[in-house]
This record gives sequence, structure tokens and C-alpha cells, in this order.
Amino acid sequence: MSTSPHYRFRDRTEAGQLLAAKLQSFRNRADVRVLGLPRGGVPVAYEVARTLQVPLDICLVRKLGVPGQKELAMGAIAPSGVCILNHDLVERLHISEQTIAAVTAQEQQELERRNRAYRGENTPIESFASPIAGHAIILIDDGIATGATLMAAIAILKRQQPARLIVAVPVAPPSVCHQLRKVVDQVICLVKPRQLNAIGCWYQDFSQVSDQEVQTLLQQAQDGQRQWAAGLQEEGRSPHPPSGFSPADPPPTARPLSETPTELEIGDPFPSELPDPSETPPHERHR
Repeated sequence: MSTSPHYRFRDRTEAGQLLAAKLQSFRNRADVRVLGLPRGGVPVAYEVARTLQVPLDICLVRKLGVPGQKELAMGAIAPSGVCILNHDLVERLHISEQTIAAVTAQEQQELERRNRAYRGENTPIESFASPIAGHAIILIDDGIATGATLMAAIAILKRQQPARLIVAVPVAPPSVCHQLRKVVDQVICLVKPRQLNAIGCWYQDFSQVSDQEVQTLLQQAQDGQRQWAAGLQEEGRSPHPPSGFSPADPPPTARPLSETPTELEIGDPFPSELPDPSETPPHERHR
């Protein structure tokens, strides 16, 4: 186990490939689904789903930012009226119910816009592309700061009654991982720094993910599923299951695990030689 304090993921693609290496027991299983949190979690989830040969989907959630400090999450929302609040923060900052309601209404509009953008005009916001009930769900983001968005996603997924719920992320504080283990079946986190500072500090390239990129990755995943199923039918075999990706896809290009941490020690110090957090896009700092 590496204890180097200087490790950073090259980008979200590499982070997903490294996560996939820790999830090989789920490879080619008909009961597994991978869900990414838009937008930053989708490129990570795509690589996991591609490597494991399982279907990819998204789980729509929205952070509720503190007015004037939008990067600071006071909570998060998900479809079907799910709302998770950080009550300690709300009380400490004296945030009124009216303010919470106004921010919630604004983010609900963005949630609905993203649903239309990623899934089409007539797709119910509560729906998923593949069944959740009775399946093992791997929920992925590009990192966790406060955990508010993940908790909202977990709440909406639990209503769907999955057989197992696994959270997999490249980086998160140990305290957040500890709390998540109380509400899901398994937590996989590659790097667990005591001092997170900002998720973007743990990546060399943490460029903002666009709606177009999310759409493209979801379409590529869907196309791969159809190609896989069609190929099996031509061979006279029943699809098992639509894998999500063509077996002709190139293998992952991440650095060998011997050169990267599979899980940094919880007590590792905050990496030096990282960008100043003020240079990290504000929308990516506290999730």
C-alpha cells in the first residue's frame, strides 16, 4: 500500500480505470448496474462500466449551495421530493426556511433541465434506464467533500430496493467514508485524506464536464449494449446481459496499480505540490 502524499489522478478517466480494478468481482454480472452522478461522476462511471462490461446510467441529484457561497453545500435534492439538509450548517449560518425553499426551487428546475438534456423530453425524472430493484448498484462520483449529494442519491436509490448498494469514489475524507458505511453495503475509496481541501486538488486535470460530454458517454454506453446484444443474437445466443460495451473496446490505459495507490493511508497528509484551492472551479469544491 502506497503512502506517498504526492499522488494525484491524471484525470477522471484514469480515476475510473483504477476504481474498476477494485471492482473486478462485479465484472460481467447480469445483476450489476453502474450509476454516475452528473456531471463529474459520469466519466468516472463510464470507465468502470466499460471495464466491468455492465450497463451505465445516471442518478440525478443537485447540491443546495449556501447563498453567497454556492460552492458550500447546505444539502442536496433528488427526484421524488428527496431533500437532505446539513442541519448543523443551516443553524450555524442562520439560513431561513424561505431561503432553503428558494434555493431548492431553483435547483429543482436545473434537475429537470438535466433530465431532459440527458434522457429526453418525455422521460420521467424518477425513472432509470435499467431496473434497480433486486440489482447490485455501484454509485459513482468523482469525489466526495461533504457527502450531501451522495446521501441524496442513496436516499432515492433505496426507494427502488436494490439488492446491494456500493459507493465507489476516487477520493473522500475518512470521516465521510465512515458515515457512508452506515447506510450502504460497501464503500470503495482509493484515496482518503484527512485534509481534502478541494476535490480538484487530487486531479491533474479536473476540467468541468459539459452536458454534451455526459450525453456522448451515455450514448456510447447505450450503443455498446445494443451491439453486444445483436452480436449474441446473431450467434444464436440469448443476450447476457447487454454488456454496455463492445469487447473490441481498447483496454484501460491507466498507470499500473504498482505505480498508483490502491488506497492511501487514512492519516496521509494533504499533498504538497498541488494547486491552490482558490484556483479550483468553485462549483467543484464542496460536494
